[in-house]
Parts: sequence; C-alpha cells; structure tokens
Amino acid sequence: MRYIMAIDQGTTSSRAILFDENMQRQATAQEEFPQHFPHSGWVEHDPMDLWSSTAAVCRSVMEKADISADHIVAIGITNQRETTVVWDKETGQPLGNAIVWQDRRTSALCQALKADGHEALITERTGLLLDPYFSATKLKWILDESEGAREAAKNGKLLFGTVDSFIIWKLTGGASHVTDATNAARTMLYDIRNGQWDADICSLLDIPMEMLPVVKDSAVHFGDTRADLFGKPLPILGVAGDQQAATIGQACFKPGMLKSTYGTGCFALLNTGETLVRSENRLLSTIAYQLNGAPTYALEGSIFIAGAVVQWMRDGAKMIREASETQALAEAADETQPLYLVPAFTGLGAPYWDADCRGAIFGLTRGSGPAEFARAALESVGYQTRDLLEAMTADWSGGAEAAVLRVDGGMSASDWTMQFLADIIGAQVDRPEVLETTALGAAWLAGMQAGIYPDQAGFADNWALDRRFEPKMTDNDRSQKYAGWKDAVRRTLS
Repeated sequence: MRYIMAIDQGTTSSRAILFDENMQRQATAQEEFPQHFPHSGWVEHDPMDLWSSTAAVCRSVMEKADISADHIVAIGITNQRETTVVWDKETGQPLGNAIVWQDRRTSALCQALKADGHEALITERTGLLLDPYFSATKLKWILDESEGAREAAKNGKLLFGTVDSFIIWKLTGGASHVTDATNAARTMLYDIRNGQWDADICSLLDIPMEMLPVVKDSAVHFGDTRADLFGKPLPILGVAGDQQAATIGQACFKPGMLKSTYGTGCFALLNTGETLVRSENRLLSTIAYQLNGAPTYALEGSIFIAGAVVQWMRDGAKMIREASETQALAEAADETQPLYLVPAFTGLGAPYWDADCRGAIFGLTRGSGPAEFARAALESVGYQTRDLLEAMTADWSGGAEAAVLRVDGGMSASDWTMQFLADIIGAQVDRPEVLETTALGAAWLAGMQAGIYPDQAGFADNWALDRRFEPKMTDNDRSQKYAGWKDAVRRTLS
C-alpha cells in the first residue's frame, strides 16, 4: 500500500494524517503547542514549536501505521495562513516569535496607511483590505522593531515566510525557500492578477524583496525532505493555505460552489473561476488554488472567532469543562431569554472589518446562565456566516450552486449548530463524510501531482454526503432573530 502524508499545521496544533491510495484516512497524529499573548490583542507562536511539533507528528503517524518512508509517495502541506515568520538564512533560527494571523498589533499602522490613501492600491493589487490580519504589516513591524533586521534582510541574511515556507525550509534543510500562490495571496504583498510580488507595496512598507520566497503553483515539486528526518528523502508535491485546502477537499471546483470551515475562526470561500470578482461588500478577492500556472479565484469572508468562542467558554469564562457540553446546554436553554453574543475578542472580520471593537453580550437577565451563554455562542457562528453569505450574494451572480453550503471543520460535527446555521441562512447545509477536508485537500494536491490520485472530476465524484440540514425556521422567526443580531453588532462596532 502506498500513502500520501498530509501535514496540517494549524493555529493550536500540528497534525499529520496518512491517506491511502483510495484517499481513505488510515492514521492520524496530533500535538498541541503553546499560545502566547504578551499584550491585549497580540497573539504569538514560537516558530520552533511549529517545527518541532510538525516533525514529531510526522514520525508518530508513521509509527502508528507501522510503515517506513518507503511506503510514502509524497507529502502535502496545509497551514494556518497569514502568520508571519522571519528567520536567519544561515542558522535557521527565528528572529523572534511568529506573529499569528489573529494578532492586531498593527491596527494603528493600518489606520495611518488608510488615512494616507494607500488602501485602494493595495486592494486593487492584492484583492485584500488593509488590515492587521494579513502578513505585510506584521512583517514591517518585525523589521521596524528588531535592530538591524531590515539591513540584514537587504543583504540576504534574513528570510520571510508564512508557516508553509518555514516548515518547507526546515523539512528540506534550507534547500527550498518557497510558497504557493494561495499563501502568497494572503500576505498583502502579492499581485494576484499578475502573479508576482508587488514592488510598489514592498517599497511602501520598506520590505526588502530579497527576503521573499519563490511562489509556485499549488501542485508542483516544492523540494525533498532531508534524508535523516524520515529515513529517506520524500518529495513535497502539494501546498495550500488551510482554507483553500478545505475548498479543494470539499471538491468546490465549479464556479458558484461554496464552502465554510468552522475551526478557530470561520472562513467561507466562493469559487468564482477565472473571474477575479472585486467585492463591493468588503469581502476579500483571493486565489482558491493555482494549477498549471492558471489561478482559480474566490471571494472569501473571514470570521475571526468561531470555535474559539467555545474555547473561551471553557478556558476563559470557566462555564464548561469540555467543548462537547455546549450542544446539550444549547438545547436546554430558555428560548424566552435569548442572548446575543458578539464574539469580537480580536475585532470583527468580514464584512465589518473593525479591528478595534471588542466582544459584547446583549439581553442579559438574572435568569441568564451557562445554557443561555452556550446557545448564544453557537448561534453567533450562524449569524456571522449569514453576514458573509449576504455579502457574497450581493457581489456574485454567477451561479445558483451558492444556495448550497458545504461545511467542515470541528464545529460542523455539532448537529445543533449546523441545524441553526441552515435555519438562519435559509439554505441547505451539506456536511461531508470526511470532515478533515483541509488535510484531504493537501493530500489530493500531492497525490494528484504524484499520479496516484484522480483528476478534479474524479476527485469530485468521490465526495460523499454525511448529512443534509434543511432549514426549518419560519421566515418571520428568521428575520426577527437576524434583526436582533444586526442590532447587537451595530452596538458593538467601535
């Protein structure tokens, strides 16, 4: 039996999953790593934690499956996007902690750049809004705050990368400083129409282009792993940022197909094909995947807090001991005492893009308790998704398939949450048999490139439905509930 090893380097853990020749998952290894919050709104990772946990789970999954490197055909990588790493080209040592995608420390810089009139150029070239979410201002902050860093970068001594670049660099022993088009498209430094790093934006932010990685298609040869890591060199043949990998794993290959992933945050992507749609509703234009030199574009809406609101209930508010408790609590909540929880713990993403507002709860009474909080937390995911879908509908008229939402990620396992989602968006929600669509997407890229997995059409034929959620809520109830959410958001915005 031959295998593809998918590396899924996420925000809270690193995983390795082995998929067999039939694209069936055979073994999984996972390792969490620490999160660092040095100041309010700051989120960091130690890049060496990302690397060591990745290497550990790769070895562990091989041990679990009792196989050697001889059985592995290729590696596919998917990763948390926008998280920014700078490291020494000679030693491989990070310059400091990675600045995570959730981090908001560059809000003032973004506001200053907007005030100076630079957002229009940046959006035109990159498809992104000028926001701390993306890598560019994080990288500028690192170069500004680290003595001698910018000069060292100009002299070719420092390298920049999103997490995929850093992991590939470590896997290949420094032989490959590369990324793929989907990750490059999230840096706010990449011209997604012309397919190249943008010299004007780099100049604006005083970022030396010498430190940027080579940008490749999503399914090509990215390099070979060091022989000593796994017993022999293994080719890395597929790379995509996590949300793009999930879009691939959901087989959303046709324009108009739509998926939403519910992990730490929530990310909805709508395939727009060869058409680069310019949003008029503050969505992002991005690259869904790039094969054979041809980009497929997408509209994306990003919600910063989805599953993280349940983590907050567990770790911050101490209302629950296990995340799984929220569904039973939500079912037991008093419907006559509705709460609206706006989880703007690190600001609000699309379509509001308010980096400065913070979370709020509305409707509290003396009868409000953990059950009502749990219901409000899970409902907030549905409300935020509707915000995204309404913006997408306004921007895109290219296909009716957007009336079906394919879902994945950890929260999609909650039947209660998915039923509320179908109810509040008034559309069909399809949950696949394979919820690990992010890893599956990375595996398919590598396996297709290696010649052991089918093409797009064949892969799409293998997509299998686990459960379909049909909307049951009345139009009147749906409208009233959503109006209450919009009012809560209006009160929360800074």
